[in-house]
Amino acid sequence: MRFLIKTEVQQPLQEKPTAARSLSRARTLWKNWELYLLILPVVVYYIIFHYVPMYGVQIAFKDFIASKGITDSPWVGLKHFERFFDSYYFERLIMNTLEIGLYELAVGFPVPILLALMINEVRSKRFKKTIQTVTYAPHFLSTVVLVGMLFIFLDPNSGMINTMIRLFGGDPVAFMTQPGWFKTIYVFSGVWQSMGWSSIIYLAALTSIDPQLHEAAKVDGASRLKRVWHINLPGIMPTIIILLIMNVGSIMAVGFEKVFLMQNDLNRDSSDVIATYVYRSGILGAQYSFSAAIGLFNSIINFILLVTVNFISKKVGQTSLW
Repeated sequence: MRFLIKTEVQQPLQEKPTAARSLSRARTLWKNWELYLLILPVVVYYIIFHYVPMYGVQIAFKDFIASKGITDSPWVGLKHFERFFDSYYFERLIMNTLEIGLYELAVGFPVPILLALMINEVRSKRFKKTIQTVTYAPHFLSTVVLVGMLFIFLDPNSGMINTMIRLFGGDPVAFMTQPGWFKTIYVFSGVWQSMGWSSIIYLAALTSIDPQLHEAAKVDGASRLKRVWHINLPGIMPTIIILLIMNVGSIMAVGFEKVFLMQNDLNRDSSDVIATYVYRSGILGAQYSFSAAIGLFNSIINFILLVTVNFISKKVGQTSLW
């Protein structure tokens, strides 16, 4: 009798047909076809502009000759990677890129979180909207305009900052030409430009926190600061971890445009990063294979960082990108 019951129960589980599963998936696809149609342009965009161009990455392992094309150019193995590792600029490029990336992460990452927590605590709707408008506005400035503003504000003769320094009895500082100031100006101007826009996602996460938790905490006598610490911050922690993983994955991906615009011969020791070196060697120097090898090396480092941090986060906090 026991045997009969066991076989009756187990048989349907063992005979779950693959065809039925495929049919079920097809029905799900058909049922949600509008959603898949909605995401189709994004998928096509990524395939055309992000995956198809990867075909050209192979020139990092070749001596690219324009007349022969990518396919017929001779293979040279890791020659361009070895040349970059032995380069005089290798240490400077790696250190500058890494320092700017870590500086941005240490300063730029927590500021939007603090701003979102503070905006969330503002009770006056008008004041709240004013703060949001003021902090969001710099995001819409182009990088060229932002750097232009930096040159005007930090001008040694007529700049606002140096005028204030003189008023307090100090000597003017040539901020844009001294290597020691480059990273600080780069990072803090980026924080000013993006902190408001970056705080939007944290504000959205804060709206998902159950108000009953705050009501219960108030009844228990918790102050506003304690409610922020024990309710709001843990509530948005998964969002913080996800964005931290994404930020760590782009530590070595310091943008080219802003660095290039702020760079000059006097601050090059501090401002020369991998992106600007790739531009100089690839576009100006026509060393396409060499610059492709440097860019590929940079991308691999970022990929390794992303996977490593994602793995650690998954093991430690059960929150990860995948």
